[in-house]
Amino acid sequence: MLQTFAVIDFETTGLSPAHGARPTEVAAVLVRNGQIYDQYHSLMNAGVYVPPMIEALTGISNAMVRSAPNVNVVMGEVAEFVGRYPLVAHNAAFDCKFWDAEFQRLKLKRQQEFICSLLLARRVYPGAYSHKLNVLAKYLGLPAAERYHRALADAQVTAHLLLDIKENLKRRFALSQVTSDLLLTLQKTPAKKMAGHIEKYSAAINSSA
Repeated sequence: MLQTFAVIDFETTGLSPAHGARPTEVAAVLVRNGQIYDQYHSLMNAGVYVPPMIEALTGISNAMVRSAPNVNVVMGEVAEFVGRYPLVAHNAAFDCKFWDAEFQRLKLKRQQEFICSLLLARRVYPGAYSHKLNVLAKYLGLPAAERYHRALADAQVTAHLLLDIKENLKRRFALSQVTSDLLLTLQKTPAKKMAGHIEKYSAAINSSA
């Protein structure tokens, strides 16, 4: 059975919801069968000020946020859009904090773990001189964003990175499929132990087939 992944990205007013930062934009891109097949994107108004430094980085102004839908409406919609699909983000520790904080405000609870394409890229592409999203896109020849630090553009590039990671693993290790469970384990596995772990995973898959 083909597995669907939901790749998400937030733009926010700061680095951490623990220090009062809130999201200003979210995107979710659904990936299945080697391609992007659906997406959700919206600015959102959480009633907080966008600092000048953040506006310069993202291009998202206070005026844009003021006219955007309420944050609770947007988060409810994106939660319904991704459902229980495995969640993927580049530097997932960042996006996970905001996802969980906004879910808590809505009295919702995340049902799935986050797969981090940054951690995976460090293991799969150790030769890259940086594992920032824009650098990896250039290094791997992936479709690049017209402007990084916008939610939909970053989510789309991350989706292409996820697809490249999966194809790389399938090719290198002769895998018929790369599941979310494997990716979740690999992102916690030291690079030097990755091959041995995948061999055990492949043997288990073959024995249960």
